Amino acid sequence: MSTTTSQHGLESLPFENRFARELPADPISENTRRQISEACYSRVLPTPVTEPSLVAYSQEVLDLLEINLPESDHQLFADVFSGNRILSGMDPFAMCYGGHQFGNWAGQLGDGRAINLGEVVNSRAENWTLQLKGAGPTPYSRTADGLAVLRSSVREFLCSEAMYHLGVPTTRALSLVLTGEQVMRDMFYDGHPQLEPGAVVCRVAPSFVRFGSFQIFAARQDLVNLRRLADYTIRHDFPHLDHADDTPTKETYIAWFAEVCKTTAEMIAHWMRVGFVHGVMNTDNMSILGLTIDYGPYGWLEDYDPDWTPNTTDATGRRYRFGQQPQIALWNLLQLANAIYPLVEDAKPLEAALDDYSSLFKESWHRMLAQKLGWAHFRPDTDDSLTDQLFSVLQLAETDMTLFFRSLANVSIDADRVDAASNDQLLTPLRDVFYRHEQLTDEVQGQIAEWLRAYAARSRADGSTPEERRVRMLSANPKYVLRNYLAQMAIDKAEQGDMELVGKLLDVLRHPYDDQPENDEFSAKRPDWARHRPGCSMLSCSS
Repeated sequence: MSTTTSQHGLESLPFENRFARELPADPISENTRRQISEACYSRVLPTPVTEPSLVAYSQEVLDLLEINLPESDHQLFADVFSGNRILSGMDPFAMCYGGHQFGNWAGQLGDGRAINLGEVVNSRAENWTLQLKGAGPTPYSRTADGLAVLRSSVREFLCSEAMYHLGVPTTRALSLVLTGEQVMRDMFYDGHPQLEPGAVVCRVAPSFVRFGSFQIFAARQDLVNLRRLADYTIRHDFPHLDHADDTPTKETYIAWFAEVCKTTAEMIAHWMRVGFVHGVMNTDNMSILGLTIDYGPYGWLEDYDPDWTPNTTDATGRRYRFGQQPQIALWNLLQLANAIYPLVEDAKPLEAALDDYSSLFKESWHRMLAQKLGWAHFRPDTDDSLTDQLFSVLQLAETDMTLFFRSLANVSIDADRVDAASNDQLLTPLRDVFYRHEQLTDEVQGQIAEWLRAYAARSRADGSTPEERRVRMLSANPKYVLRNYLAQMAIDKAEQGDMELVGKLLDVLRHPYDDQPENDEFSAKRPDWARHRPGCSMLSCSS
């Protein structure tokens, strides 16, 4: 922000709440679990907690919302963003949606442990929805309690902001608040539940509408509210497609779907660029805005393994494994196309948009791959085979994906040096990226060196200067990501009452592409103790 004149104290935040104002509400006010029809949301209040305390907040999101937060207001802030206090202008509600979970239609799902407080409007006329995750049961909670625990809340808070600073489209996180209460959770679903510290995260996004928001109306053949929600979404979140007060036409809906395909493709390409695995790509976890949403059992690739999933629930089928994410996004878009078909009544343009998704993803991925490898442009005729070979080489020995691409910037591409170097010498800048050096047999080193020589030749032909290549690579390949073991270390300390590492990681991850030599410890590859430890390797969907 350039000035502080537009900043607000918490009690003077300007709320607009257009979602609740313009879309149909559940007429029943009781907070009881039930099926809700012909409504986009149910009004519900957060459940009060005993002793809210502020653990951390994002200054960048405060600035986005233009909130002035002096230290004297920290307790009020904790009260508000734990759900203990409802500010004037707030209109809390939980959203109704459905979805496919692991490929199967699950019917009504909805915000089972998320409550939208309202929409803040900043001085740039941007609407930002504030949503509490873990603030108690809603009519959509089914058999759950609507609460969240500290371990998952730390992960969601840190990852939301880490992804933003990586340049990945994402929802944001304003705050992390302890509730002062204990929540019962069976982390491993093995019949041994334990009490854990409760917490609430305040998530922030222009909209939390999902693919499943449209699917639920289509499944119920409620075409009136399907159209109302689509028109609302286009009017407010895709205003460039809206024409004054005209009713959206078939062409408008087609253009809207095509744009959703485009933003989704871009998001997935970014996931692949940084080695992020969502873990639960159900259609109810897909944002209509192409934002990463719902940070559950996510993870970063440590060793490069396209078949890896962080989700214990997905351990057998590996539906949501890293390498499958582009195809799953396409499948999810197909389900969205099926849901909005009644608005278009013409399959061909929807199919064309789905076809475009594949080419759009490929274009985005090629562009990002070129940046990762230091090239000005991707040349499919030669580069497809070279990059395919790279991803095969990365699996010859256990190789840290993040460190490999970062360290590749240090590999010389000078023809004389490359030609004169032995295989061992060529691999010297990459020595630290391998987990098990005993896997680097002469044959494996030979295959890696062969690829490095081909890469050097291609890079020389690119025409970029060595400095241009290096700058390009360091701006596309992060040094710091929220490695699973780092998040777990922060959780371990936080559960003992020490929140310092949460704040430290938040600071480090604000500048993931900077060297930060004083923080080198946070760029190290996964230690052996974390190889199979819960929270560092795989996670459950337990909150």
